[in-house]
Amino acid sequence: MGKTANLDIREREEKYINIQPIQAAGRLTADAMKAIIAYGDGYSTCDLCLKPFRLDFIKKPPIADFYTELAEFVNMDVARVMPGARRAFQAVALALLRRGDIALISSLGHYTLALAIEEAGAEWREIPKNEDNILTAEATAEKIERVKRENGKLPKLIAMHHFDYQYGNEHEIREIIKIGHEYGIPVLYNGAYTIGVMEVDGKKLGADFLVGSGHKSMASPAPTGVLAMDEEWAKVVLRTTDARGDITGRKFGIKEVHLLGCTVMGAPLLGMMASFPHVRERVKHWGEEVKKSNYFIKEMLKIEGTKCLSEYPRRHTLTRVFTGGFDKVAKTHKKGGFFLTKELSKRRITGPFPGATKEWKLNTYGLTWEQVRYTANAFKEIAEAYGLRVE
Repeated sequence: MGKTANLDIREREEKYINIQPIQAAGRLTADAMKAIIAYGDGYSTCDLCLKPFRLDFIKKPPIADFYTELAEFVNMDVARVMPGARRAFQAVALALLRRGDIALISSLGHYTLALAIEEAGAEWREIPKNEDNILTAEATAEKIERVKRENGKLPKLIAMHHFDYQYGNEHEIREIIKIGHEYGIPVLYNGAYTIGVMEVDGKKLGADFLVGSGHKSMASPAPTGVLAMDEEWAKVVLRTTDARGDITGRKFGIKEVHLLGCTVMGAPLLGMMASFPHVRERVKHWGEEVKKSNYFIKEMLKIEGTKCLSEYPRRHTLTRVFTGGFDKVAKTHKKGGFFLTKELSKRRITGPFPGATKEWKLNTYGLTWEQVRYTANAFKEIAEAYGLRVE
């Protein structure tokens, strides 16, 4: 029997308070766990895939209904489940961009956006952040003008996050979308850290495309994501094939080219569907989650040498911190930075990157108030135990 058969049981969520920034809002619900067991077989969703043989037409399980509800959830005309947000970026880039085109992304943007644009044969340019690590409409307009001046043409796409993954800062997304439209440029709203945790209204935002991450923010298995758009853009991004085989004459006219026909099937999709009622309810309580985030950071700032590198007060639950006090301890401790990992583990807390003591990210999303208070106190106890001053 090979080593791959000896998989360790993952008990992270059951045994620890997990503040890992990319895992917090992706924790599965109990209903999702049940769905994974029931639909774990590869083609479990295809039992009743009848004509026209496409995923979004399947009525049992109610995938067709889910796609409709998903579009309504973000207030767009059409939605598709994708194998992660990155595949949604890819589909839009391949549909809209051609070789020589230019697309704009944030200087805090995720690398997968850059790769999607490059794969389409286009070039990407970055919109600079300001001294507060915020992307503004003014900076966007200046970048558009610069591209126009230097290349003799306008960008073909702007892809912008609402909250970025590096600091969890809120950016001028509505104003940026407005600026893009004033130049006639479509805008992709990257909601990897918003769709599924807070209410997002695509039409109110004015976005042309919405992209979400199931496994980051929708209590869903990986890989899952969301791509939503209006009817007009659906004709472009979700176009169906018109090719025909030269020998057989075969054609697959119902298949969506940029989605390669079907996207997410089986356990990941059904897990996402099972969590969806919980997700629809939890977005109504985003304000409470932000309160917990602010409480936690306020307590962390009482520890000597700690700074909040994200905007403060917090508007999101993902935060980048600088813990100079812990880093000072790490410089003389025999275990180095791993002393903090060990101390947290003893208190059943996990999430920070092992060995990180200077600059790192955390996410309090989904924790109860009791867990938030316990975790904040744990950090203060560790600080005091190593001689750091705590206010």
